[in-house]
Amino acid sequence: MEQHSDKETLDLLVERYRRLTAEMGKVIVGQQEAVESLLTAVFSDGHCLLVGVPGLAKTLMVNTLAKTLGLTFNRIQFTPDLMPSDITGSEILDQNREFRFMRGPVFANIVLADEINRTPPKTQAALLEAMQEHSVTVAGKCYRLTPPFFVLATQNPIEQEGTYPLPEAQLDRFMFNVRLDYPSFDEEVRIVKETTVARSEKPEEVLNAEEIVDCQKAIRRMPVVDNVCEYAVRLVAATRREDGNEYAKKYISWGAGPRASQYLIIGARTHAALHGKYSPDIEDVQAVAHEVLRHRIVRNYYAEAEGISTDNIIDHLINR
Repeated sequence: MEQHSDKETLDLLVERYRRLTAEMGKVIVGQQEAVESLLTAVFSDGHCLLVGVPGLAKTLMVNTLAKTLGLTFNRIQFTPDLMPSDITGSEILDQNREFRFMRGPVFANIVLADEINRTPPKTQAALLEAMQEHSVTVAGKCYRLTPPFFVLATQNPIEQEGTYPLPEAQLDRFMFNVRLDYPSFDEEVRIVKETTVARSEKPEEVLNAEEIVDCQKAIRRMPVVDNVCEYAVRLVAATRREDGNEYAKKYISWGAGPRASQYLIIGARTHAALHGKYSPDIEDVQAVAHEVLRHRIVRNYYAEAEGISTDNIIDHLINR
């Protein structure tokens, strides 16, 4: 984008957001909530974990997103034999007998970590520095990643054989946990009709890397009133047993940390911006609460025994 004021940038973002969802709709049938959550994470400069059964177009969704945003894209298929150097890259001895760093697939704007829970924790940890510091350290040298940088990881919630659960430290680095549901009957009929014939329609590029960074900066500068900040912190504190909340003591063994409060406000800012507002309100915080909190709350035995899901707990805390 040209040099614009924050207000002009946010106005442009609303128009570009409509175009982005329209372009992604050329390829992705349904899943509007997942697409909105994915775009909210991107403009918040946050990483996203996509959880859904096979065949719900998780990989296609991320690939289409990269095309519409005009960003470089690499896919890493996580397997049990994947090594950290397969992600970050490694030093090789070239023909001049000098060590040269060969960059790994993490050096892209969007990195799809496909089935991230199928690789051991040692390899999962190779992404930690990249996700938090936006850099990679190999053989004592630090290499910066080109902004914008996002890790979008997929995970299958039903097949747990041969998987390695993500450590809490890594889960906490994902801004959003987005769940993809089965399509409705009409959507599935449309999917079958559109994907069993030759298709020529392709999504067009709507934004580029520089424009996305400008939007992220404008969103970060959006004002937030004190009562919205306080509401976000109270909501996160309600997930902790220590705050005296009887519901939390009954069903939660571990609550969300301060990073959840930060992501609630950043996500609320972006949600407000994408819907034409210049400052977030409490409804914007509630709109992103499930995606921010569902992977940061650890249920206890009583919740599992009574069939109380993480989303049920979040609903109760919001209504409270």
